[in-house]
Amino acid sequence: MGSGSKLEGTSALPLRRDPYEVLCVSRDSSDQEIKTAYRKLALKYHPDKNTNNPEAAEQFKEVAFSYSILSDPEKRRQYDNAGFEAIDAEGMDMEIDLSNLGTVNTMFAALFSKLGVPIKTTISASVLEEALNGTVTVRPLPIGTSVSGKVEKQCAHFFGVTISEQQAEAGIVVRVTSTAQSKFKLLYFEQDANAGYGLALQEDSEKTGKITSAGMYFLHFQVYRMDSTLNALAMAKDPEAAFFKRLEGLQPCEVSELKPGTHIFAVYGDNFFKTATYTIEALCVGSYEDITHKLRDIEAQILRKRNELRQFETEYRKALARFQEVTNRYTQEKQSVDELLKQRDSIHSSFTVTKTGNNAVGGSNISNGSSSKTPDEDSRAGSPKEDGGSDGKDKSAKKKWFNLNLKGSASDKKL
Repeated sequence: MGSGSKLEGTSALPLRRDPYEVLCVSRDSSDQEIKTAYRKLALKYHPDKNTNNPEAAEQFKEVAFSYSILSDPEKRRQYDNAGFEAIDAEGMDMEIDLSNLGTVNTMFAALFSKLGVPIKTTISASVLEEALNGTVTVRPLPIGTSVSGKVEKQCAHFFGVTISEQQAEAGIVVRVTSTAQSKFKLLYFEQDANAGYGLALQEDSEKTGKITSAGMYFLHFQVYRMDSTLNALAMAKDPEAAFFKRLEGLQPCEVSELKPGTHIFAVYGDNFFKTATYTIEALCVGSYEDITHKLRDIEAQILRKRNELRQFETEYRKALARFQEVTNRYTQEKQSVDELLKQRDSIHSSFTVTKTGNNAVGGSNISNGSSSKTPDEDSRAGSPKEDGGSDGKDKSAKKKWFNLNLKGSASDKKL
């Protein structure tokens, strides 16, 4: 029985393959090569294209899991050094496909998202397949203009942005905003060899103030994007880590410049139930030089601050442990002092002739001065003869003077 349960336990452990093997790439592959391999495999095993093949769904999860490791520079470094043991699998972010969730699970996902839990979602395989086949409808988006619209959930609107050589040298920005706070993705596609479009970049909308927005900045220098879902589960377990990990979501964008020609962007509806309302605009940053320099400077400051926070976190953890130590000692010392003073008070109270529950042995009549006299003392105090003699002389003198007055009055009558 014991050996059987042990075998069951070992067989229940998930067997994880090498992420490089899963994605069919070498250990020295570039980020772009890993991304390209992932897109091909994700499209191949996507549940939308393999509805009757449960093995494909498992392979899709394995591909997504492997890519979540190799696409993150820090996790890739940890895996290369120590394998899966160095990676906290529970804290890793997984992407979900809303088109394959079903109504009940979609409601739960929408609820968690409403509560502020970041949830990564994948792009529908049908949208990616149509883009690869080149069968999508592309609307023109001239530089310096904006277009507003509504896109259905798990669908996309495609736009073509044509830029000149001068505009390409100056830099291009494409932004999408939603005053209705809709969830969406901003996508950038590269021209495929088969006249189709392959997904190259994607930005999830983020809530900024009273709107949601996403943007791509092609400014000829390294620009960073903020991934708020990075290590979201790990931060939920440790609220203090939320501060120190806040800047860890700053990730470098893979594409920093565009060449002259027409480039394809898309707005993907990422709402759980309803359509996404959006406004997309494309502009040349030639007249925004000051803002461009400010962006470059502020991101450099953020990167320096991130390094400072990494060092400060170590100091903070040590100080916190020391604080916990002295706090525990404070509690112990306080209890010790209270106990010593309590014993001292008990010793002080032992110096008394009064015994609890017994009659007084002596000195019981000295508590009240007005009742301290005995009856004999009261009677003696009331007798005028006991008052030291002075009072008696005064009274006799008054009596003699009275008698003199009486005699004097009688002689006056005789006269």
